Amino acid sequence: MKRIKSILICFSILMSFTVVTGCQTAQDSPVETLVNTVAIGCEKELKSYCSNVVVGEGRVLACLFSHSEKLSGRCEYALYDAAAQLERFIAGLSHVANECRNDIKQYCGSVRAGEGRLIECLNEKKDTISKRCSRAFKDVGLE
Repeated sequence: MKRIKSILICFSILMSFTVVTGCQTAQDSPVETLVNTVAIGCEKELKSYCSNVVVGEGRVLACLFSHSEKLSGRCEYALYDAAAQLERFIAGLSHVANECRNDIKQYCGSVRAGEGRLIECLNEKKDTISKRCSRAFKDVGLE
């Protein structure tokens, strides 16, 4: 029960943290990938218990949590997998933020953080950013 609760909390943080959607091209954004992981893995539970829930603000995850004792192993694994993906995603963003700190100040200082704006700004300046920052982009697959 505690494991499910912590997974749902982590995943709900993600849902309010849509960061990189603007810079993904051919592949799904990390948010879409995580949502799909849960939607597929918890399809039965979402239909059975949460079909009348209005999507947004973590309500669907709250619904799953309220039925946590009834979740299938497949759904529990999907939530666990989504939380692990989220952890990797956040670590990647943290790596880029650390490696690109000076570039963000220099080239994107006037850009308001959030909704992928800083990543988009750095992407637009990819010919002028430092090698260190450019390498971080490559490391996490943002280029």
